[in-house]
Amino acid sequence: MTRKSLLLWASSLPQPIADVLVIGGGATGLGVAVQAALEGRQVVLLEGRDFASGTSSRSTKLLHGGVRYLAQGRLALVREALRERGTLLRLAPHLAQPLPFVVAQKHWGSWLITSIGLKLYGALAGRLGLGSTDLLGAQTLRALMPKLPDAVAGVRYWDGQFEDARLALALARTAETAGAAVRNHSRVTGLEKHGDIWHVSVQDALSGERVTLLSRCVVNAAGVWIDTLRQQALATSDRSAAPGANPSAGPAQRHIPPLVRPSQGVHWVVDRETFPLKEAVLVPKTSDGRVLFALPWLGATLIGTTDTPRNDAPIEPQATAEELHFLFEQTRISLGVTLRPEDVRSVWVGLRPLVNSHPEHTSAEVSREHVIQRDAPGFVTITGGKWTTYRAMAEDLMQTLVSAGDLPNAPNTVRTDQHRLHGYTPNAPITGLQQAPGLHLLGSDAAEVARLPGHDCPLGLGLTESLVRYSARHEWAITVEDMLARRWRVLFLDARLAQKMAPRVADILREETGIDPQLNAFLSLSEQYILKSTETPCD
Repeated sequence: MTRKSLLLWASSLPQPIADVLVIGGGATGLGVAVQAALEGRQVVLLEGRDFASGTSSRSTKLLHGGVRYLAQGRLALVREALRERGTLLRLAPHLAQPLPFVVAQKHWGSWLITSIGLKLYGALAGRLGLGSTDLLGAQTLRALMPKLPDAVAGVRYWDGQFEDARLALALARTAETAGAAVRNHSRVTGLEKHGDIWHVSVQDALSGERVTLLSRCVVNAAGVWIDTLRQQALATSDRSAAPGANPSAGPAQRHIPPLVRPSQGVHWVVDRETFPLKEAVLVPKTSDGRVLFALPWLGATLIGTTDTPRNDAPIEPQATAEELHFLFEQTRISLGVTLRPEDVRSVWVGLRPLVNSHPEHTSAEVSREHVIQRDAPGFVTITGGKWTTYRAMAEDLMQTLVSAGDLPNAPNTVRTDQHRLHGYTPNAPITGLQQAPGLHLLGSDAAEVARLPGHDCPLGLGLTESLVRYSARHEWAITVEDMLARRWRVLFLDARLAQKMAPRVADILREETGIDPQLNAFLSLSEQYILKSTETPCD
């Protein structure tokens, strides 16, 4: 698709006033856009950077019910997430698949508790269960995971795995097919309420062009950055509600308590040969009480994560020395693998938007349950939750807008739990997400990629020139980061290889779009994903 100028794009919208304008192109915002568009609403979605460029491309790649919530007695929360896990596996099987997990225990008491809990976890899934929960003896464990430290026994259970960035693209294209207007690299710079209509100021992040869009409702799905938008919305709402107020007056000074607490999670990737896995490993409780995962992902092994509270929300957070020390230490103690900095192909950091309902709790204790808050008439914020439950969150949000009287009942009755996502191919053979990246990740679009120029010109890690052209024409890829971080996960799998591939990718993107692909910015960014030799492991 050729990227239109912002003004031309805005003038081509079907209606001058949208029903719903969604701010944020992560899992939550894209899910809302799909739900609203399928309901027959006029929908606009704006993403300031690129789809899933924040939290939604930096997950642990798991679709899960939340094993840890069983210990908290939150059975309803677990059951809902397990139901949604099963739904998503059915809607996009090329991007979301079952994966077995092994939990090893060094003591019989902890093994017994783990076994009971995981049996209950499997039972809560009911008919949407993915496989049996099996008890494993020490000999079986050694055969499955020879590098794991000594254990008396273990348990194998099932959960889901997915490719988060490409699933976000599938949602974006599903929303677009349903009639939504979606656009990346388009920042919301201001919000004003005039009567019943929201005026949303937008700036193209690449060209600087500005435009104002109108909408009856605004959905704030900006992840860890929601509170800035909430402050703007409440300020303008206060002014417009005051008798005789001037809507163009300066912003009100009323401070609102933040709704989210950012928590930082660090992951890294090593070669499969360095840590060979066929099944995932879960360490339910490390020395400081956190959860650690290791799983096969796109031909490599992914290890994470940390859980560190932050008071800020940078666009590109970086791992602290303490977090890197933790991962080196726990990989050695809990997984039996001693890594050197040069073994790590890529390290990345994501920020989770945890709901700030109990400020005295640590981030590891705060629930991922979602919250919907109507901050002003026609302005609703949604936060919390997780990838697994994006669809249920979107349903709840649209029901909230109707219940509050911000929108009429939907023109169409829709069940998004039955609506297959873009790329779904009936009865197609499934290639496991443990395998190296390839055209199978595009589902039904793979044949079209193969017909484009450059299909026989490999660039590395399964990426071809034709795939870059396809992403520029059909998947909103504009910059090198768009292409090598999210359309194809090279930056997250091997940052040094991404640097080598970047110049040719930049040339192709420039040919296709005529827009500066920001090569130098990508090369600078990629340095943050490379673990330097000075960042030494623990002694």
